[in-house]
Amino acid sequence: MITNEIDSSTSGVALLTPSQSSVMGKDDFLNLLITQLQNQDPLKPTDSTEFTAQLAQFSSLEQLGNVNDNLAELKNFQASINNSQAVSLIGKTVTANGNSVQLSDDRPAQCDFKLDDDAVLVVANIYDRTGKFVTDFESQNLSAGQHSLLWDGTDENGKPMANGNYTFEILAADANGRDIDTTTFFSGTVDKVTFANNTSYLICGNQKIALGDVMEVAASEKTAEIVNPESESANAESQSSNPLINGGK
Repeated sequence: MITNEIDSSTSGVALLTPSQSSVMGKDDFLNLLITQLQNQDPLKPTDSTEFTAQLAQFSSLEQLGNVNDNLAELKNFQASINNSQAVSLIGKTVTANGNSVQLSDDRPAQCDFKLDDDAVLVVANIYDRTGKFVTDFESQNLSAGQHSLLWDGTDENGKPMANGNYTFEILAADANGRDIDTTTFFSGTVDKVTFANNTSYLICGNQKIALGDVMEVAASEKTAEIVNPESESANAESQSSNPLINGGK
């Protein structure tokens, strides 16, 4: 171990301990500047040009420190906006990059993907969470663009699979047998939102999606309640004639 012994009574500068930061701040710079003035030779004072340059450096350091503080505040403000946007997505259906599908309530699982070119044959392979092959199915003569294929939730032997998360793979070929590039997507309804490391995550079932990965948002399907105007009018007349509602009159 190498140590330097310095008399703090003559130097006027406190030593940095190993636990302290090795990065100088504006307060450290100002302390060094003041210490330099206090310990300068009276017969040979600090050159005014050099002193002015040091003051300019101190001013630049202070401004940079203020910029860093402002950037930190801006980052926190942006994070709060992202959090608010994420919360507003609860209950909505989102689409993001991914190859996961959810099988639940004996409903077909939707495999969303995009083709870069027209395909005469498209094959979808389904795998369980361990990566084991489950089944495959195909479609023919699909044009370039976005498409969806439905998996009925059964394996290659026609046996129903348990509810849960699965992954899918899309393979496509054109009329000449050449492979076509594909992009897979994940769609699901947002159940809740979590926040970690200044990043908002949407929870869709067991899937965790970063807010920045969302490509599309759609309102979930809800059954609208239809009110019959005639029955509504009849209810209003019934209430007006009710003596309990009209103060017993």
